[in-house]
Amino acid sequence: MTLLVDPPPRNRAAGRPATDDAGRPAAGRQGAATDQLDATRLDTPPPNLASSPPSTAQPPAPAQLAEPPIPGGRVEALMGVIIRVLSHSPLARPLPAVILSALGLGGVAFVGLCATAPAASVATPPVLLPLTSVARDLGAPHLPDLVADLVMYVSIGLCCLGLAMMLWANSRGWSPNPRRVFWTAVGAIAVLVNITPVGSSDAASYAAYGRIAALGHNPYTFLPSQLPGGAGPNPTNPYTILVSPYWRATPSDYGPVATWTQQLAAEIGGTRAWLTLWVLMIMMGIAFILTGYILLRTAANPVRAVLLWVANPLIIVELVIGGHLDSLLALFAIAAIVVSRRCTKIWHDVAVGLLVGVAGGIKVNAALVALGIAIPLLHDRAWARLIRIGLIAGLTTFGLYWFSYGVSALRPLWTASGMVISPTVWRGLQEIVSLATRHASHATQLHDAHVLNTIIGFAWPPLLLALAWYLYKRLSPDVPTVVAATCALTFAWIVVAPWALPWYSSIAWVTVALLPRNTLTRWLTIATGALSLLHFNGGHPTNVQIGPTP
Repeated sequence: MTLLVDPPPRNRAAGRPATDDAGRPAAGRQGAATDQLDATRLDTPPPNLASSPPSTAQPPAPAQLAEPPIPGGRVEALMGVIIRVLSHSPLARPLPAVILSALGLGGVAFVGLCATAPAASVATPPVLLPLTSVARDLGAPHLPDLVADLVMYVSIGLCCLGLAMMLWANSRGWSPNPRRVFWTAVGAIAVLVNITPVGSSDAASYAAYGRIAALGHNPYTFLPSQLPGGAGPNPTNPYTILVSPYWRATPSDYGPVATWTQQLAAEIGGTRAWLTLWVLMIMMGIAFILTGYILLRTAANPVRAVLLWVANPLIIVELVIGGHLDSLLALFAIAAIVVSRRCTKIWHDVAVGLLVGVAGGIKVNAALVALGIAIPLLHDRAWARLIRIGLIAGLTTFGLYWFSYGVSALRPLWTASGMVISPTVWRGLQEIVSLATRHASHATQLHDAHVLNTIIGFAWPPLLLALAWYLYKRLSPDVPTVVAATCALTFAWIVVAPWALPWYSSIAWVTVALLPRNTLTRWLTIATGALSLLHFNGGHPTNVQIGPTP
């Protein structure tokens, strides 16, 4: 059921919803996710006006939606029907919703516990972290590829359904203690970081890049396959074994801050690759928890915030069980956004610039956070603040790159920018061109492929901005612009970019957790869930030998 209010115009781009003296959303505003109209009042017929005394009061102004729905024609209408059915089903109660989420997480964790016991899996890199090693010693069964795939498909589906049901239960009045939810999630994460990463081999590449840096080499020019004993189809180096064969000849395309994080883990792990990977998992788990703590302390609706982050089974699967650096990126992104919303002094601008600059030293898509922070400043014509934050952020990112590994740290980004993942619309275009030129000469095929890639490179950035503007305009004018703009930009990124993976949605999730209820959340869940179903792969064939064990 939708809350009906009359939101004020967004006369200041950085304006926030009205709050009381304690900082909570004021009554009657859409900031509280559980505010709803009584359905019985909507269904009650109006009184008999003929028998009522005449009134001189003006008729009330027509109500407006606090969160304008994203128009989608028949698709949105079908979604509405499905949501109405599910939201009034027994599953949309708190206990079933939590059970579904736990089953989804448990299924993915089960794959991690059994995948490398006693052989590699399509869903995990070939390494045993402590709990996986214990599971192997206790006789945990090895999962064949088909079984592992089926468990992952079902588990990811349960995660999506469990998240949706928890949010619907919350919209119907369920309001768990946010601190209790937070600390329960902390306990679960403390267990999950001890399981072999599931769904991606990225964490193994992080460990290899850290080892390269720890040995004094440049991870932007030195390859995992160049580590001692790392050459050939059957390497003996404990780090190279973990890296997917598809990425052993690929240098790091992460920023210097990410490299230093990886190097710190490798300094601790030394020659024990499993320990390096375990330290990285713990680091990403801590970053995930700290992000959730910031949301808990700063969100207008902390219940919704914890449900969309620390208790979100889909994001836990991608960022914690997957061990991705995007947890660290989300931490700096939300810190920059929160500080930018509360800027009153020059040192606040300095802090925002430094946080954005460090985020840019982790991954390049932090530029979307910088743009999201700049939009309200442009709207308010706060040129001094815009220049100050922009200069500090730019100089910070430039200094991190220049004074660490120099220009060499940027070269892999140029190569990565031309990659197109499957399935995407862009990959479909490539396949169409490939079929159309299959009878042409090899030189013609290469030329046509190059032209198409050039067109894609020029086409997707403006399409990203157009989609982001479309999404941004359909969020309530009452919400902070910096949050709405960053959410729209990062959501559009995973939809339009030629190379999109489910963990790239981390910043979109951390910002949508600060927004009131809106239809954008359902589409973000669908987009992340679809990418999760399409892209869970440990990156290894299943006939490789077992990697290092604790």
